[in-house]
Amino acid sequence: MTLARIVNGLQKRNHRVQLIRPRQHATETPAHDVHLEEVLSRGVPIPRYQGLRIGLPAKQALFRLWSLKRPDVVHIATEGPLGWSALAAALKLKLPVSTGFHTNFHSYSQHYGVGFLSKPIAFYLRKFHNRAHATLVPTDDLCRELAIQGFENLRVVSRGVDTRLFSPARRDPQLRRDWGATDGAAVALYVGRLAPEKNLKVVVGAFAGMRTRVPLARLVMVGDGPERAALAASHPEIVFAGTRTGEDLAAHYASADIFLFASLTETFGNVTLEAMASGLAVVAYDYAAAQQYLAHERSGLLAPFDDGEAFVGLATALAVDPARAASLRLQARASAERIDWDNVFDNFEAVLRDVIERQVTSRV
Repeated sequence: MTLARIVNGLQKRNHRVQLIRPRQHATETPAHDVHLEEVLSRGVPIPRYQGLRIGLPAKQALFRLWSLKRPDVVHIATEGPLGWSALAAALKLKLPVSTGFHTNFHSYSQHYGVGFLSKPIAFYLRKFHNRAHATLVPTDDLCRELAIQGFENLRVVSRGVDTRLFSPARRDPQLRRDWGATDGAAVALYVGRLAPEKNLKVVVGAFAGMRTRVPLARLVMVGDGPERAALAASHPEIVFAGTRTGEDLAAHYASADIFLFASLTETFGNVTLEAMASGLAVVAYDYAAAQQYLAHERSGLLAPFDDGEAFVGLATALAVDPARAASLRLQARASAERIDWDNVFDNFEAVLRDVIERQVTSRV
């Protein structure tokens, strides 16, 4: 979603973008207009990530493509086989290259039974990104963490939020009734994949704590993933709304009161900004987007990193204090209104221009 927003922003600024990505289904046709040319590559399904495919190696195809139509700069958003092919082809052609570090794949391995691969994956990621002329990361904290691990040429380019789409004005009383929420009872919300790496046991534990104080409280989980069936079977009191997008997603945000986000594997967490813009009282760990944009006790509540007991305590106390929740909601919205996508586009452009200029200078 972040990449789609950046591509759209670049097009509006009259840049021409060639987007190379895996074909998602056999009948898919690439987009093509004056500012956007899509090139669809071969791909295979990602295990346990239904509906998503990973690109296969395509170095020679990309080398031929860029030899005939040389781009000014190549930006690589993912580190898989297609991304490695793009990096190799670009460097062979002496093209400026930037990369984006968006996903803690080495941390994910702990949640999928292959924790022994954590160090090899981290080594691969470092080797991959250090071959580029710049690596974009979304927060200052992640920049410091990766620098300690030996990553080089790091640049911080944060994320924005669409405050027109995500807004308290989209609150829907009928939707709340559909969830079984009564007047005055807090509705907690989780948005994201229902997957092991999202630390959902703490979200469910926080909701259980809320219900000990407010029995009529509700938890709505928006999203899908491999954990959904087990969660639905063991927690019939939770509302599972499935995957939502656009205005429908925005209405789900705005119709809740408290946002619970306990993931420990995020590089950023766009959902935090979306919840803030929607006017929710956010309970999260003190890192990633929450650390960067929320002020504890003023615009949100931040638990110490990986302190599940503190997270549950903050959520439970908030459920019985509607005045405090209302104040946090107002301040969260006010903070979100200052997080502008135009600044993100400015910074992204600036990094790409710098990469191009440094590559030109190195040839002289």
